[in-house]
Amino acid sequence: MEARGLLAALRRGEAPSEAALAWAAAALADGRMSDAQAGAFAMGVCRAPLTPEGRRVLTLAMRDSGRVLRWDAGAPVVDKHSTGGVGDCVSLVLAPALAACGALVPMISGRGLGHTGGTLDKMEAIPGLRVDLEERQLRQVVARAGCAIAAATAEIAPADRRLYAVRDVTGTVESLDLITASILSKKLAAGLQALVLDVKLGAGAFMKTRDEAQALAAALVETANAAGCRTSALITDMSQPVAPALGNALEVAEALRVLAGGARGRLFEVSAALGGEALALAGLAADAEAGAGRIAEAIRSGAAADRFGRMVAAMGGPVAFVEDWARFLPEAPVIREITATEAGHVAAIDGEALGLAVVDLGGGRRVERDRVDPAVGLSEVVELGARVERGQALARVHAAREAQAEAAVQAVRAAIRLGAAPEAPPMVHARVGP
Repeated sequence: MEARGLLAALRRGEAPSEAALAWAAAALADGRMSDAQAGAFAMGVCRAPLTPEGRRVLTLAMRDSGRVLRWDAGAPVVDKHSTGGVGDCVSLVLAPALAACGALVPMISGRGLGHTGGTLDKMEAIPGLRVDLEERQLRQVVARAGCAIAAATAEIAPADRRLYAVRDVTGTVESLDLITASILSKKLAAGLQALVLDVKLGAGAFMKTRDEAQALAAALVETANAAGCRTSALITDMSQPVAPALGNALEVAEALRVLAGGARGRLFEVSAALGGEALALAGLAADAEAGAGRIAEAIRSGAAADRFGRMVAAMGGPVAFVEDWARFLPEAPVIREITATEAGHVAAIDGEALGLAVVDLGGGRRVERDRVDPAVGLSEVVELGARVERGQALARVHAAREAQAEAAVQAVRAAIRLGAAPEAPPMVHARVGP
């Protein structure tokens, strides 16, 4: 097998064989495929989409291009993945809640790029905490807390690391086949037995239409289940931020408010819905409704907060972080209230524009090497449908400098449209799965 034959077949629109796809994954990992050939492979898959079986073969080959973790701890190994949104700090609530319900949660997460925030960036807003763990350290954290939110090691799905970088610069990021293989190769390499997928739909998501979200959810669920991991997906609403805050330290604060039992908004509801699915898939609840009740009880009782505190301490963060989180999280020097210039209901929120405003504040990345300021962002973002009067607050901006704050004020006002009261969107648009 060699790259030129595979690329020629793709150019002719021929479906690659299983052997060719397995070879491609191995060649991406060990360097037998050049960057030019990797880009041509990605473009070829875009032009000649894979069959469902081909998608499964590529996913498993990319998983097997590196280390695949095995767990023998007498508890189901469970995880969740989100396709990306704004104000989405669900992982920080859900991982410890699942652990408190008896699951092991080795959550391999990513950093923010574009308008969406990254879970690893949120975790690194906690002073001293390290997300780059060796396998031995990952296992130690999971043994102590039941969960760990960490970066993939160099040994996890190296084929995906190579292909992802190529896709980013060749205009092939949107390929359904490559998205599926990228997400699942890393998740399956963590040794999961059950996986719940949060496919975001709306203005703050990558998937803007119901058809796009449905197609991605179906591809992910079908491929993961065919690979032997019990999986379902919820298509959840992203017509407004999940939490009323965007920005790393500010989202950590919102997650801690939920874990402390003092907040019951969208963040709590989405976490409970996804957690219920995960517990049912893992055999830890009779069904998703019963699982959601267990997640709610883990939060109410403080068991989830305890697991989060154990995880933070085991990863190098403050031992008393959960008890006194406001003392430890960084704060921006400039805080400005953003007020409405007219009265009306919040008719629409451009979540992507809000996310990009946070990037402009320094809270996200335009390119991968950019440094992130954990303190900046937006808080107290008004909810869709809320009635506001002229001069009433729409949000608060947290900035490093006055000029950045003023730019963010203008961007947020433009992103929040006032008018007639909209119809309230459902929190969960659809379920896809067995």
